[in-house]
Amino acid sequence: MSRKLKMMPAAFLSFLLTAGMYTTDANAGFEVGPVKIGGAIRANYINGDYQKSGGDGPERGDNGGDMELDTFRINLDYAQGNWIGKAEYRWYTGYNFLHTGWLGYKFSEKSQVQVGLNRVPFGVGDYGPANSWFFDQHYYVGLADDMDMGVKYSTKRGNLLLDFAYYCMAEPSFNGDSEESARYSYDIVDNGGEYSHYEEKNQINARAIYSLPFKMLPTDLGVSLQWGELKADSDYADDSNAWAASIHSKTTIGNWQIMLQLTKYDYDVDYNSDTGLTNDLVVMGAYDFAWPVASKGIIPAAAISYTWKPEIEWIDSVTFYNDYSVIIKDGKMTDGTEFNDSAMNVTGMAIASGGWYIYVDYAYSNGNYFVGNDGDIYGSTYASSRVGDFGADLNDDWNGRFNINFGFYF
Repeated sequence: MSRKLKMMPAAFLSFLLTAGMYTTDANAGFEVGPVKIGGAIRANYINGDYQKSGGDGPERGDNGGDMELDTFRINLDYAQGNWIGKAEYRWYTGYNFLHTGWLGYKFSEKSQVQVGLNRVPFGVGDYGPANSWFFDQHYYVGLADDMDMGVKYSTKRGNLLLDFAYYCMAEPSFNGDSEESARYSYDIVDNGGEYSHYEEKNQINARAIYSLPFKMLPTDLGVSLQWGELKADSDYADDSNAWAASIHSKTTIGNWQIMLQLTKYDYDVDYNSDTGLTNDLVVMGAYDFAWPVASKGIIPAAAISYTWKPEIEWIDSVTFYNDYSVIIKDGKMTDGTEFNDSAMNVTGMAIASGGWYIYVDYAYSNGNYFVGNDGDIYGSTYASSRVGDFGADLNDDWNGRFNINFGFYF
């Protein structure tokens, strides 16, 4: 298997990086009746600890790095009276999918309901305890920025924000080369391979966030709970369930912000004994690629940032940050080999300028398959592979990746 994305034509990439330079009002989008239309186009420069492919062109490793497409997306925002809605569709190299698609109703400025493909209310914020383009390890086990199909109700009562949701199913898979993984956020998928005999159904979520009334030290304290069913392919496994619980906080001190989160999760899979599979792994898929993750673990995460607004006409703000998270596991392979924990640290900055938003990140990890691949070996089975991942992490090497994400939003 290969995790290397396809290269994009140089002429098109040049267009990506210059498309917004002649636009005078890049953030405005345009409106058609009650619908506002916008979007974004993003590209990455990548250089890091990657094995050489032997080709003559640019590579992610030692010969100068790669430039490649991240995504092109179209956004629709609907508002008419009390009715609201959002839709977002994304295109990547070789696959595409619906990211968001819901209609809702605002009962007041503090209460609304959303029906359709919407963000699951779990954790400290929309994107987890993270500031970088890479997010944090919560995302890669389906517990941050997760989009599912269902209904969500949100209301604010004084200093207390409450979210309640029911999801009948995970987000669907759209167009790509993989089976069941052409989607944005990480979900348990059944594609017929090892450890992939479950699907998510009938999930409920509840989240409460209380804003402490401290003017000098604004702090949000929260708790998130999640429970759902796991429907099995009966030839390989029995039906089961999954749950996750998290405590989290966000504190602002002047231009500084600190996000903390501690999560315990358990995808309680139950494979038939004749499969020879360990119950400590389950396949999750996103971005047209599926791979096993640890079915249970604890995730501590911390993210700190500082936002600077320089007196420079062409820079709106620069946010400096450091994000750290780790999946702590106690799983084993069937031969008794113990799992390695999967940690990631990202140090970087985000530059905002008009319609541009640019991430400059250095990620360092011993268990994130988007960060380097030195030492990775893909065998015919998972047990024979040695990959730095969110599962057994049998390649426990630390790898680095320097990444610049150029994003133009219109």
